[in-house]
Amino acid sequence: MLAVILAVIAARGSGILSGTVGQHITRVTVDGVITDNRKLVDAVNALAKDRSVSAVLLSVDSPGGSVAGGESLHDALVRVAAAKPLVTVMGGTAASAGYMISLPAARIFASNATLTGSIGVILETGNVGGLLDRLGITSEAIISGPLKDQPSYTHGLSPEGRTYLQGLVSDLFGQFVTMVATARHMDEAKVRQLADGRAYTGQQAITLGLVDEIGGEAEARSWLQREKKIPATLPVTDLKLGSLYDRTIGATLGALWPTAWTQVLPQAGAWAIWRPGDL
Repeated sequence: MLAVILAVIAARGSGILSGTVGQHITRVTVDGVITDNRKLVDAVNALAKDRSVSAVLLSVDSPGGSVAGGESLHDALVRVAAAKPLVTVMGGTAASAGYMISLPAARIFASNATLTGSIGVILETGNVGGLLDRLGITSEAIISGPLKDQPSYTHGLSPEGRTYLQGLVSDLFGQFVTMVATARHMDEAKVRQLADGRAYTGQQAITLGLVDEIGGEAEARSWLQREKKIPATLPVTDLKLGSLYDRTIGATLGALWPTAWTQVLPQAGAWAIWRPGDL
């Protein structure tokens, strides 16, 4: 008995248990910049095996984030969708990686004013070599191969480095396109025509086949009842992760810092993110 009690306490502490007894719908909220969040991915994976969860409602309000973070969460949601009904409700923004994680849903809802799409990948660098020259500062690197220091903040991209990095971005972009084509049952050539990085309104996204329906959580619940026989009386419980501090103050600071950072500094790694400043 003691072992059982300790196991339940451990599960609650990890955020896997939502605190609801009996059948329910779990709401998974993803907002702000998406990063590689192992706690969230593990908790979403657990939903696929949780028999008390009748359906999952994914609420997205995000401009995107890292390609790796978006892919990890996307794959976890694919596993959930294979086990039980999953619907996505988009908020003001569900672009780039925010759109990527929306794809596994059986039905995607957006508002008319939602900004979504922005299918693409960006890898940024910079060159402060000129500034260092003015300051009389030199930088040298001992490298094992001509591409080991690419990209470089001190001397910019070499022609070979640019070709190499473009190949990385193109490969990641191709993976993103395949995700969209598979989930939305679209030809990859058609997806590539839409995937020039631009964002679309919810209404435009419906016309283009990227979103299914205009609506919010109420419409999503109605669809679940009508199409998946999920009772409208089932309670909806939010998936909670970590401590109270993590979910409140920590979450707020965590959302503000990456957003400010991506607007000011070049981003390390490959990102699938939409930024109004890019327009």
